[in-house]
Amino acid sequence: MTRALIIAPQWIGDAVMTEPLLRRLNARGLRLTVGALPWVAPVYRAMPQVAEVIEFPFAHGGLQLRERRQLARKLGGQFDVAYICPNSLKSALLPFLAGIPERVGYLGEARVGLLTRRLKNPPKGQRPPMVAFYSALSGEPDVARDRPQLQLKATEVDAILSQLGLQRGNYHVLAPGAEYGPAKRWPTHHFAELARHLARPVVLLGSGKEADLCAEIAQGVAAGNAASHLFNLAGKTSLAQALSLISAAQSVVSNDSGLMHVAAGFGVPQVAIFGSSSPLHTPPLNDAARVVWLKNDPTYQPALDCAPCFERVCPLGHTRCLNDIRPARVLQLLS
Repeated sequence: MTRALIIAPQWIGDAVMTEPLLRRLNARGLRLTVGALPWVAPVYRAMPQVAEVIEFPFAHGGLQLRERRQLARKLGGQFDVAYICPNSLKSALLPFLAGIPERVGYLGEARVGLLTRRLKNPPKGQRPPMVAFYSALSGEPDVARDRPQLQLKATEVDAILSQLGLQRGNYHVLAPGAEYGPAKRWPTHHFAELARHLARPVVLLGSGKEADLCAEIAQGVAAGNAASHLFNLAGKTSLAQALSLISAAQSVVSNDSGLMHVAAGFGVPQVAIFGSSSPLHTPPLNDAARVVWLKNDPTYQPALDCAPCFERVCPLGHTRCLNDIRPARVLQLLS
C-alpha cells in the first residue's frame, strides 16, 4: 500500500476544503497520514479516510528549520509520496528533508527543487474555487464538482450535547468571528437582533480571540430579555467540541470563516454572510446553504462597485456590504 503524507493548510476552512482531495487519494488505495498544526488537526479527525494525524510542533511565522529537520529525521522512510497543500516554501521543506521520493505541490516561493511533481499556480484572478484547487493535486480530472464531507461518531457528539443540556436539531449556532478582519464580520448588533427572534436555544461559538464579539452579542440579547436560551461558549470549547456542536445544530449562521466551511462539510442548513470576500472563490459547498452577498443582489442600491475588496478593514469606512444586511433577511432564510 502506498503511504502518503498530506501537509495540511494552517486555516480551518482550508483544511475542510482539502477533504475531497483526501477522499480521492484514499479511493486509489493510499494510506493517508495528515501532518497538521494543532489548531486544525481536529478537522482531519472528522475525515474517516485519514488513518493518522500528526500534530506539527510549529508556530505561525518563521522557517523553524531546526524543528523541521528534527521531525524530518523521525519521518524518514515512512512515506512514499507527499501532497503539499499550502503554497509556502516552508511547507515543502519537511517532505524534502524527510527524503520522501515523490513530492506533489503547486509551484511558488522558489519551491522548484523541493517538488518532484509540480502544478502551475494560476494567477489569483484566475484561480478556481479552493476545493477544486486542492483536489487538482490528485492529478485527476473533473474536480470542479467536489464537495467536502465531514463525519463524527454519534456517541462523541451525543456526549457533548448531554454535557450542555442540548438536543440534536433543537438549537441554532451563531459564529460571529472571522479572523481575517472586521470587513468580513457581520455587526454584533445584527447577530443579537437575530438571536432575539429565534425561538430555539442559541449557541455562540468562537475562539478566545472572539470572546469579546460574543460577549457583545450576549449583552444585546440580554437587553431584549431573551438571554435565558443563549449559550455563550466562545473560548470555552475545543475545536473538536465546536465541530460536534455544529454537526448537530438545526442551523448555523456565520460569516465567511472556517466554521462556515465546517457547517458545509456536515451538510447543516446554514446562512453564510459575505462582505469583503467573495462566495465565487470560497463558497459553502452545501445544498442546504444560503449565501447573502449584496454585491450580486440586483435590488440593492446603490450597487457595491467596491466589492469584493478582500481588505481586512473597509477602505471606504462604511462597510455597507455588511451593515446593510438586515437580520430580518437572515431570519427569513432560516425559516
